[in-house]
Amino acid sequence: MIPFTATYRLQLREGVDFAAAERYLPHLKANGISHLYLSPIFAAQTGSTHGYDVIDPNVIEPSLGGDDGFARLAAAAQAAGIGIIIDIVPNHTAFSLENPWLRDVLRHGSDSRFAPHFDIDWSERLLLPFLTDNFEALLEDGKVSLDQEADGPVLRVGDLAIPLNPASVRGGVDLSKLHDAQAWRLTPWQRERDSITHRRFFNVTGLIGMRVEDDAVFGDMHRKTFDLIETGQVQGLRLDHIDGLADPCAYLEKLKARVPDTPIWVEKILTGDEDLPDWGLAGTTGYEAARQIARVLTDGDGHATLLAAWQDQTGRKGRFHDALTSAKHEVLRQDLAAELQQMIALADAAAQAAGDEQGQEALREAVIALLVAFPRYRTYLASSKSRPEDLALMQQVADEAARDLRTDNVVRLLADCIVNPQTPQAQRLQIRFQQVTGALLAKSHEDTAGFRWNAYIAANEVGADPDAVTITDDALNDWLAHRLPTALTLTSSHDTKRSEDSRMRLVACSHLPGDLLDLIAQTTLLPGADLVRPNTRWYLVQSALAIWDASDDINERLHDHMTKAMREAKRMTNWTYPDTDAEARVLNLIPHLTAQWQTARPAALDRLIMLGERLSLIQTALKLTMTGVPDIYRSGLGAHFALTDPDNRRAVDLDQLMKLTDAPGFAGDKARLSRQLLQLRQADPAFFETATCRISRDQAGIITMQRATADQRLALHCDPQVPQPVKVVLDGMTALINSETA
Repeated sequence: MIPFTATYRLQLREGVDFAAAERYLPHLKANGISHLYLSPIFAAQTGSTHGYDVIDPNVIEPSLGGDDGFARLAAAAQAAGIGIIIDIVPNHTAFSLENPWLRDVLRHGSDSRFAPHFDIDWSERLLLPFLTDNFEALLEDGKVSLDQEADGPVLRVGDLAIPLNPASVRGGVDLSKLHDAQAWRLTPWQRERDSITHRRFFNVTGLIGMRVEDDAVFGDMHRKTFDLIETGQVQGLRLDHIDGLADPCAYLEKLKARVPDTPIWVEKILTGDEDLPDWGLAGTTGYEAARQIARVLTDGDGHATLLAAWQDQTGRKGRFHDALTSAKHEVLRQDLAAELQQMIALADAAAQAAGDEQGQEALREAVIALLVAFPRYRTYLASSKSRPEDLALMQQVADEAARDLRTDNVVRLLADCIVNPQTPQAQRLQIRFQQVTGALLAKSHEDTAGFRWNAYIAANEVGADPDAVTITDDALNDWLAHRLPTALTLTSSHDTKRSEDSRMRLVACSHLPGDLLDLIAQTTLLPGADLVRPNTRWYLVQSALAIWDASDDINERLHDHMTKAMREAKRMTNWTYPDTDAEARVLNLIPHLTAQWQTARPAALDRLIMLGERLSLIQTALKLTMTGVPDIYRSGLGAHFALTDPDNRRAVDLDQLMKLTDAPGFAGDKARLSRQLLQLRQADPAFFETATCRISRDQAGIITMQRATADQRLALHCDPQVPQPVKVVLDGMTALINSETA
């Protein structure tokens, strides 16, 4: 097996297919990459830009090259000594008429052989919130008709063609009665907010949960994946959204038994001091590593200055977690209202089965209190076995949830049902509670509060905590000592809120708080600035700094990102009912800001960019030498400045990326540093897998990392105050590493 020394993630689609990846292999080999890590390769919805909306997990996407194209890529990778890791999606598929399994369910209802595959509540007809108006209104307007397609009769509504049960189509057809005779019911799209009958991914109704806990479903969902592993075309698996499954532990045991020699990484967001459960995996995909590196490089005093100034200018008080709690209440009642209704119904059933009937409002209060009090993505309780730490966490959650209620009776009852289910109804509550907590935290933390708490958005990251932006050396070294050497270390991904180099520009603000405050103050002089809230101006200035390069598309990128940021924050506008007038007041400020920076470039901007580049080089050095396997996202070997998706998923020029080590300036410096350190890892993988790792910082801000075995030593010295901030000493001899010697 090829040693895992470094992985390189390619986002397929957007002009990158298997043939393009094959041409890229020599570049990866030259840069010391051991494994190519691919975004989902299976058939996805037409026009998908990411591949997570899978329509058939057993068909390799034809537009990428299909089976033959992937086989050629795998053979070329093997010849180059590079392994392949694929990203699979066990939690969901596309809730789409392109999904052949779902089409069969729509046609045959619960009698379909695929009905057990989907997480559907069949106590009522399957709701399809696809319409722009009520069905009867569209029917009256003549927009509904009966039609025939190759796979059978369909009900055509505009561009939709929904499969019909053939037995329901006989003789003269009354379209209203025909609709009523189906296993599904068409409803307006607005209905998805509070009434759906399938488990979805977070609040994305277009993705439907799969019941991989069922053996037959497990087999059908993974048949092609297992074939690729058994034929030697794939050497590792990355599992998307492990926390969405009914029982992640049981799923992983089943998966490991089927592919016992295949390394597996899980997309698992760890919060606070949470550890990955002992699942016998290679590790996580590494969001916690990105957080720790940013904390090491953040200046605590400077952050305190920024926080105080932001609170003074915006009137915000308290901590981020206060904003998070507020966001949880809003998200539960709005984005996840359908899940809340389901949870209350499940709680009612569990209480009744326990012989303790409760009123609806008492159940509602208790369910909301438990969900809001839950601090992580989920527990891993199961009817067969539960971890002591999960039991303790649920006790803590129940105590906090009960604090503000008139009586704790219902909270204690439901917590007991979740921890120790004695009935099928309680088991269903346990499973669903654990699936909903992750959706709630993701939507309220990353996608709501993270766009409101704008004092220092470097910390508004997946798995990060804006209330804990720094870390002590002792805490960091304790974390390093317990880290799996095979765990991935990412600093950018397709889901990070800012790319690694953008994040370091923002971290630079903690070292030079006065410069950020100057840039923000200058925006108050721009036309229309008085119409924009201070909190939004803080966010805009930091976002512009994060990607600033005076390029032709800077205004467009900021326009698109600020639109998303405002809608995610849900203060003045939102996705469902956007207030375009309110948005325009902010968006109109963007060209004035960029013109100001282009025509009279502020010295503060230059200082922050320069320090950000140095911090980026230090981040790169730490990432590539610390405990764990470095994971490089697309253009991350060189300069990579991007905001959250879709900005960080824009098409990249692979030909240009292959020339990075010859580039001048920061892009070339980072590419050369990356290549040299990755080649160092590849030359001695055993050392990097077994060496101890300790990091220390002195009063001058110089960071030293020591890695050592009994007979080897590597020291990394990082000083952000000098132009060439990284020096590596290997067994007492300086090994380089800076652009001057490249």
